[in-house]
Amino acid sequence: MPDGYPVNELVRAIDAELHGPAELRITGVNSLEQAVPGDLALLSGHRLLDQALQSKASAFIVPQYFPDLHGAQLVSAHPQYDFVRLIQQFFTKTPSFPGIAEHVVKGSNVSLGQDVSIGPFVTIGDHATLGNRVTVYPGVFLGDGVTIGDDTVLHPNVSIQDGCRIGARVIINAGTVIGSEGFGYVQHEGRHHKIPQRGIVVIEDDVEIGANVTIDRATFGATHVRQGTKIDNLVQIAHNVTVGEHGIIVAQVGIAGSTTLGKGVMIGGQAGLIDHLTIGDQAMIAAGAGIEKDVEPGARMSGRPAKQSTVFFRSHVLVQQLPELKKQVSKLEKRLAAIENKQSETRETKKATS
Repeated sequence: MPDGYPVNELVRAIDAELHGPAELRITGVNSLEQAVPGDLALLSGHRLLDQALQSKASAFIVPQYFPDLHGAQLVSAHPQYDFVRLIQQFFTKTPSFPGIAEHVVKGSNVSLGQDVSIGPFVTIGDHATLGNRVTVYPGVFLGDGVTIGDDTVLHPNVSIQDGCRIGARVIINAGTVIGSEGFGYVQHEGRHHKIPQRGIVVIEDDVEIGANVTIDRATFGATHVRQGTKIDNLVQIAHNVTVGEHGIIVAQVGIAGSTTLGKGVMIGGQAGLIDHLTIGDQAMIAAGAGIEKDVEPGARMSGRPAKQSTVFFRSHVLVQQLPELKKQVSKLEKRLAAIENKQSETRETKKATS
């Protein structure tokens, strides 16, 4: 942002309290370490104050006023959230291809909303519907009967297969495939016979999906990702899975078919869940965990196979102590052997003298 924005405009946007020069202009946002003059940086608490004192940022969004801190301070009750709001409102680039580019392939009976932006080399199937202000980057494929809600953004080379439904304000990053065929086979006479996958995928409003994610269409009905869930890169969600509202799924997670996740479930990177499980609301599954049984609401699971986190960490501490425990057991075995030998010698002596 070469000219930037008056700091007062940013203050009004988040209803903050300003300490510092009102005429200051903010030209960018950055971290404390990498900020340059003109930048706004986040100081979320006392723990980072030393870094802030060394920072070159011109302004800080803070939870309280810090008298020793140079530059302008925007005092906010929710500094992290308000920092994100400012980035989205003032410092996020808009797509560079307003309107519909050349070399777009459109099927029959396609419905486009107002202010749609479609980049080159996009393919849109028959009877597809795009809502208002939808942004479609180059190379996207939308199959027959696909529905895209208002203000949704599809990044390059996203593929959304026939009949799938995407809600409003959804962000899908590059290379993701929505509605690929579920992995289902019947074995008969030593061969694998494909089960037709006749369902769809439904992505509800305000979902964000990372790069190179795959979400399989259902065998029947729908694979469902509910409102507000955030999915990281390289996640596999199999057919007929339901992901509850406002969940977090981190990179390289695999969820097998027909598993149901409740509301607010958080799954760490590289965790794996077998099929037909039920994961309760607000459960937390640690990175690398292997889930083989249903998980109660609010449970904290770790390890492979997974256990309650408290049990897992106690077991982990004991495992680390095994070398020392082995030494102690060896010493006790030697002491016991010596005691048994002495007792045996005493019995032999008594027999010899009797």
